Amino acid sequence: MRVHLPNSAFLGNIDPFFRGFDPTNPEILEITANEKWISVHPIVLTMVAALGLNVKPENIRCEKFEATSKHYLVRMGLFKALNISTDINIVEHEAAGRFIPLTQIRRSDELTTFITEMIPLLHLEPEQANTLGYIVSELVRNVLEHADAKNGAILCAQYYKKSNSIRIGIADTGVGVKKTINESYDAKTDLEALQLALTPGITGTTTREGGTAQNAGAGLFFIKSIASVNRDFFVIYSGHGFYKLLKKKPTLRLDLNADPFKDRHSKEENLPFWQGTIVGVDITLDQTAEFSLLLDVIRKTYSMAVKERRKMRYKKPRFI
Repeated sequence: MRVHLPNSAFLGNIDPFFRGFDPTNPEILEITANEKWISVHPIVLTMVAALGLNVKPENIRCEKFEATSKHYLVRMGLFKALNISTDINIVEHEAAGRFIPLTQIRRSDELTTFITEMIPLLHLEPEQANTLGYIVSELVRNVLEHADAKNGAILCAQYYKKSNSIRIGIADTGVGVKKTINESYDAKTDLEALQLALTPGITGTTTREGGTAQNAGAGLFFIKSIASVNRDFFVIYSGHGFYKLLKKKPTLRLDLNADPFKDRHSKEENLPFWQGTIVGVDITLDQTAEFSLLLDVIRKTYSMAVKERRKMRYKKPRFI
C-alpha cells in the first residue's frame, strides 16, 4: 500500500488525496510526504493510522520528513499509532483546547471513557459539548456495532479557535458499508450503499422502516444534517464509493433532505478500494438560531422519510 501526505488535504479538497491512495500489496505500507509543507485534516491521519495497524511495524516504510510542519504529525500521535520511531523532536504541549491525538477505540467502555475525557480538553459550552459528544459517539458506535473491525475505530480531532470549529476524522478497516447495508437491503454498488446509509430510518440490521430502538438508522443522517445546517463539509468513503456534502449558500429556510443525493454534493464510485469506512466532518461550534432549530427539523424530516417509504412499500404489488 502507498499513501502520500500532500501539502494540503482538507475535506474541501480531499478528493485527490483519496484518488492517490494505492491499496495494492497490503502487507507493506509506504508513506511519503510533501517536502516543504504538510497540512492535513484529521481524516488523513486516521486513514494512515488505520492502514498501519494492519501492517507489521517492520513493513512500514516511512520516508524521512523534511516539511517545516512535520512536528504536527508527532503531536497528533501518528508515529506512536504506527508503532515506529522518528527522529523528529518536539516539546510536548498541553493538548487542552486544541486537539485530540490519534486514539484507538475497540470497546464501548473505551468510548465512554474517551468522550468523558475529551469534552474537558476542548473547553466547550454544554450545548457544544453535547453536539460533539453525540457526533463522536455515533461515529464510533457505528464501527463497534457494524464494522466487524478487529482494530476498532481510529479517530482524532483538531480544534480551530479562529473559526471556532472542530474537524473530526474516523477510520476503520472492517467489512465496509455495502456489506453491512446488504444484510437487509440490496445495494448494487458502494455508492448506492452510502446513499442508503445516509438515508434516515435505514439500517443494515433490519428492513423495518425506521430501524429498531437500538439501531434507528439515523446516526449518519443526523451528523450530515448538523454539517448541512452549519454549512460545513461531511465526507464518507467506503469500498470504491465516496460521498461529500458540499457547503450550501445561506437560506431563510431550514430545509433537510432525506435523500443525501438531493443535497449539494459530489460523489465518486471508482476510487481506490478502501476496505472499511472513513468519515470526516467539520463542525462550526457557533450557536446560531438555525442550529437551535436543528433537532426539531431533524426529527420531523426523519419521521416524514420513514412514513413515505412505508407508503411506497405498501403500494408495491404483491404476487401470490
